[in-house]
Amino acid sequence: MNKVLRHTAVTAGTTALLLGTAACGSAKQSGSGGGATGAAATITIGLLLPESKTTRYEQFDRPLIEGRIKAMAPHATIDYYNANQDATVQQTQVDTALTKGDKVLILDAVDAKAIQSSVQKAHAAGAKVVAYDRLAQGPVDAYVSFDNRKVGRLQGQALVAAVGSKASSGQIIMINGSPTDPNAAEFKAGAHSEIDGKLKIGKEYDTPNWDPNNANQEASAAITAIGGQEVVSVYSANDGMAAGVATALRAANLTVPLTGQDAQLDAVQRILAGTQTMSIYKPYKPEAETAGTMAITLARGEALDASVAPTTATNGSHTTVKAELVAPTVLTKDNIKSTVVADGLYTVAQICTPDYAAACSAAGLR
Repeated sequence: MNKVLRHTAVTAGTTALLLGTAACGSAKQSGSGGGATGAAATITIGLLLPESKTTRYEQFDRPLIEGRIKAMAPHATIDYYNANQDATVQQTQVDTALTKGDKVLILDAVDAKAIQSSVQKAHAAGAKVVAYDRLAQGPVDAYVSFDNRKVGRLQGQALVAAVGSKASSGQIIMINGSPTDPNAAEFKAGAHSEIDGKLKIGKEYDTPNWDPNNANQEASAAITAIGGQEVVSVYSANDGMAAGVATALRAANLTVPLTGQDAQLDAVQRILAGTQTMSIYKPYKPEAETAGTMAITLARGEALDASVAPTTATNGSHTTVKAELVAPTVLTKDNIKSTVVADGLYTVAQICTPDYAAACSAAGLR
C-alpha cells in the first residue's frame, strides 16, 4: 500500500457512511458541506459507479471511497450516482454532476469509449476525472485499478492446472466479459496467453453487460453444441457470470473446473462446495482509498506524486494517465481465511451458513 494510504488517518465518523444506499439511475447527495469554511468548503466530488448487479460496487467500493474522502476532507460534498449499466444514463449523470459544480469526478465507466465525450466535457469545464477500475477514454487525469492482464493470466493458469491430464480429451468454454469494458479485453487477452496451445476452446462468447443470465444461456448453448461429456472446463471472467454458468452446469449434471473473479460471497461458497474452482481476490480497500486520495489531492490543486500514482497507463484515446495498479491474488479454498476473512471482506459466519457448514469445517474455517 502506498505511503499516502498508510499515513492518512481514518476518522471514526466514516463508519456512518457504510449505511449509504444506491441512487439507481439518479443523483443522490451523500455528503454535506454545511458549516464548512475555507478551502474545505469548495471540495465537491461526483462518484459515478456503473451498476449494482456486481455486488462489490455498493457493498465495498462506494463506502470505502466515501470513507477515504471524508477522512481527508470531512466537509467535502459527495454526489453519488449509479448508472445501472446504462451508458446513456451515465452520460446524463456526468452532465448533472458538472451542473452541480462537482470539481472532481471519480468515474467507473459503463462504456469506456462512449463516455469519452463526457470526459472531454468535464475537462473543458475545469473538472478533474479519476478513472476508477475501468480506464475511460478522453483526457483522464488519474487512474486506479488492478493489473487486469495479470488477472486474466492467473485465471488461465488456474484453469490449465485444474484441467490437467484431461486437456487432450475435451474442450473448454470461454465466457468473457462485456465488449464495451476495456478491462474485459485485458482479462481475455491474459487468459488466452495461458490457455492457447494448452486447452482446446470449443465455444467462446463476449457477454454484454456481464449479465449472469446471458452467461447461463451461453453456457447452456455451448454444452449442447459441444456435448456434455466433451466439456472439460469453463472459463468465466467474473463471479457474477460464474453463478449463471454454475446453474447451467448443474442442469447438465456436469462438475468441471470453473473460474471467476471478484471474490463475491456466493463464489466463495461455491469454491468451498467444489462447484467453482477459483476466483480472483482484488483487495478493494487500497483501490478505493487510492481513488479517494487522488480525488482530494486533485481537488486541492495538488499534483499526484509517485506515492499515490507510481506508474502510468494509456487509454483507448491514447492519453497517458498517472496510475496505480493494485496486485490481484488467486482465491482458492486453501487461502479463504488468509485473504477475504483476514482482510475483513466477510466473516466466517457470513460464509459458513448451514448449507456450507461441512465444507467450512473441512477447509478449516470453523
